[in-house]
Amino acid sequence: MTDVLDVWDSGGTPDRLEVKAAVKASLAELVARAPGRSVEVRVPPYAAVQAIEGATHRRGTPPAVVECDARTWLELAAGWLAWGDAVADGRVRASGERSDLSAYLPLT
Repeated sequence: MTDVLDVWDSGGTPDRLEVKAAVKASLAELVARAPGRSVEVRVPPYAAVQAIEGATHRRGTPPAVVECDARTWLELAAGWLAWGDAVADGRVRASGERSDLSAYLPLT
């Protein structure tokens, strides 16, 4: 994960497959730490998962959604970016009950 972030940080463009692998691995870690189906976490175009205990979502738009780009997600997961800062500056769109992931981040 930090290898991908280092490339972005140095002004480069990381390999798409490496970004995808890092996003999927970090989302899997989130699900392992916070299992459940009440919040959908989306990192388009790479992956989306459901996590956090609470009301189970099955169809349609979930009651709680968190969405951001891959770089933002990986920065949050690695602890390079604070949840509150990412939400405040619009890099993360979070809506619904339990959509505050600050208790679960960083993942490392």
